[in-house]
This record gives sequence, structure tokens and C-alpha cells, in this order.
Amino acid sequence: MTTQEPRAYGSTELDYNTYLKVPDLLQLQLPQSDPAHHDELLFIVIHQAYELWFKLILHEMESALELVRADEVLKAQHFVKRVVEIFRILVPQIHILETMRPVDFLQFRDRLNPASGFQSAQFRELEFLAGLKEERYLAFFKNRPELVEILQKRLAGPDLRTEFLGMMKRLGLEIRAVYQHPEKHLEVYLLSESLVEFDQYLGLWREHHVRVVERIIGFKQGTGGSSGVNYLRSTTSKKCFPELWDVRCELSKES
Repeated sequence: MTTQEPRAYGSTELDYNTYLKVPDLLQLQLPQSDPAHHDELLFIVIHQAYELWFKLILHEMESALELVRADEVLKAQHFVKRVVEIFRILVPQIHILETMRPVDFLQFRDRLNPASGFQSAQFRELEFLAGLKEERYLAFFKNRPELVEILQKRLAGPDLRTEFLGMMKRLGLEIRAVYQHPEKHLEVYLLSESLVEFDQYLGLWREHHVRVVERIIGFKQGTGGSSGVNYLRSTTSKKCFPELWDVRCELSKES
């Protein structure tokens, strides 16, 4: 038996680093503090990782939306469940920031002004695509007209909540009937519960975000001018699919 020698990859062949653009990716972490504070790299990497996950979430949500519009219930549920699994990662990921001492964050926090999480266009897209459409958020992007245009399209475009309710109407189903007799409408029930999980994990992400921010900066004003923790806490009760939560109050015990 002959032992195969390690293969040297030539410049014309696709390899891991070329396919994933790793050299380019690793050049995108640019601290603003000078000299660069040790923990600023941690802060940048975590938030860049979130933006990559948000990109994937939007990709999966768009697929789910199109499948709901086509009444492809189980296929839509498949992609919603994938989004839920991504959120299972996103919720604990924020706690890595808690390894940063409050006093260390203050060493570079002033360099972030007026940048803020408010300005995550992808997160706003995610909300709009789910059905949480609030035009007031466009004001945070007034200096970025290209982002305003993207968000305006999301505001005017279809969203999962509206399309889900439209699908239910086309199928001649009521949410209460689906939840009262889930075994009779199993596919729709599974999709409905996956949408509830999506809502639940989006809310958990908000809640964990609030706790982390409070632990690091207390009740200081946000870098973007918000009230900081108080504002974040006010968002934790938002629901993308309120009908799917409300139905639980309407169910009755089977005789």
C-alpha cells in the first residue's frame, strides 16, 4: 500500500480560505480605540457574527414566506424551524459580552458614538419581514439613504404574519380550530407552533440583551441617544404573531 503525499493546492484551485473569503473576513475587525483596547475586538466580533446570522435568518424567512404564500405548509415550517435553531445560538451568544468588565468597556465606549444597535438595518428587516412594521425606525437611518430604501421596501412588501393569516383564510381554517383539534390540522399546527417558537426566541434574545446591557453599563444612556436599558426593556413584550398567543386563552377542555 502506498501512502499518499499531502496535496499542495495550487493558486488556481478552490480551497477553504478562498471559498469562504477568510483573508478578507479577517480584515474587517477595525477597532476605533487608539491604541486598540483589548476587549474591543471581542465587541466587534460578536456583533459582526450577529449580522452574519441575521443575513441567514432573512434568507430563510424569505423562503418560508414564499412557501406560505404557495400553501406549502410543511416546507415553510422547515425553514421557520431552522430560524428557531439559529436563535437558540443567538440567545446565549450575547452573554460572551459579560466576560468584559464594565470598566473595560468604558475605555472605548465613547469611540462608538453615535453608532448604536438601533442602526442594525438587518435586524429591522427581520422585524418587518416577520410583521413588526414600525416606520418610525427609518429615522435612525436618515444619513444612509440606501438603507432607508431597503427598509421602505420591507415595509411595503409582504410579511410572514400577513401571509400566514392569508394562508389560513385560503385553507378555510380558523386558528382556534387548529389549536382545539391539532391532530386534525397537524401540518398547520406544526407551522403555527414554529412561528410561536420564533416569537418566543426573538423575545428571549431581547430579554437577554437587556440583562447583558444592564450588567455592563447599568442605566446609562445608549450610544445612539436612546434611554438604554429602559428602552430595550420596553421592546421585550412585542409579538410578531399575537393571534397565535391569544388563542391559548380561547381554548376549552375537551368533553
